Amino acid sequence: MVANPNRIENVAIIGSGPAGWSAAIYAARAALEPIVVEGALTAENQEAGTLPMGQLATTTFVENYPGFPAGELGGYLESALDEERMRLLPPEAFGAPGERNGAHGAALVELIRRQALNFGARTIGEDVVGVDFSKRPFELRLSDDSTLLTKSAIVATGASVRWLGLPSEERFKNNGVSACAVCDGASPRFANRPVVVVGGGDVALEDAEYLAKFASAVFVVHRRDELRASKASVSRAASNSKIAFLWNRVVREILGDDESGVTGVLLANALNPDEPTMKLETSGVFVAIGRRPNVDFLDGALELTELGNVKRTVPFRTNTSVSGVFVAGDVADDRYRQAIVASASGACAAMDAERFLNER
Repeated sequence: MVANPNRIENVAIIGSGPAGWSAAIYAARAALEPIVVEGALTAENQEAGTLPMGQLATTTFVENYPGFPAGELGGYLESALDEERMRLLPPEAFGAPGERNGAHGAALVELIRRQALNFGARTIGEDVVGVDFSKRPFELRLSDDSTLLTKSAIVATGASVRWLGLPSEERFKNNGVSACAVCDGASPRFANRPVVVVGGGDVALEDAEYLAKFASAVFVVHRRDELRASKASVSRAASNSKIAFLWNRVVREILGDDESGVTGVLLANALNPDEPTMKLETSGVFVAIGRRPNVDFLDGALELTELGNVKRTVPFRTNTSVSGVFVAGDVADDRYRQAIVASASGACAAMDAERFLNER
């Protein structure tokens, strides 16, 4: 659908990952008739990692989302989703006959979307390119040059992973290359085999500690000889016998094949690029060099944290620096970054928006 310039919405939800759709479910059930600006399928969004449906849509099988134990999901998907949306799912989302898996990430977010639509949520397949939160109703400027007016808004635009930018990295994503150790680290492919973590901050070391529970060895590759992580994180990682540090090294190439996935990496000397590369055998590469909250469209309209996330101004609430604008998911979360947490915060944002509207 397109924005109606003569209608003032009760609540507009910006973003279409698990946070946005969960907010839509709760807002729709509260009879707020929410509208979800779910983003556009463009080459620019694909390159930036900001396609509709969020990071969950690029994840393989999800084993830790409550309510989706391993099973044969193909028949359920066919009964729950319409044919047009079914065509958007990758073949592996349905699993092989007789094969039991958790829900595929793309299928899971499609199911949450369908649930929101079943309750009456509406959608616009455009990007929000600008906002005006200084007047009421709020104005959202869309990529088709239209304007959406709304009494309240929920920002649920997520975050984009900072990747290494290697062609081989792209080739082996979801086949040994991951940006989420908690999501993928327990996979059998990494059990009792060496893995690599790239990064030098707290997240990288937390990932290394987590992976050490399953892998035979964890190699932390850092481009400098000093870590950015806190002293406590460094101390814990350094005392773990499974974790080793490779200083002043950068990943030049990720090795592997289509059948086995990642089998190794080539590491270059960051101080002397002309030095021959070092080959290291590994079953996986976990990239932990940061995430970028998707906030460019706000252009200063909301207060941000030092890390660039939308700031939540009331403890244990989803309020932002503007009354009537709420936030959910990874665009505000710099710690947990899990689909279930994003979904929960989306539900909270919808309830906060409902209370705000009722009070007014």
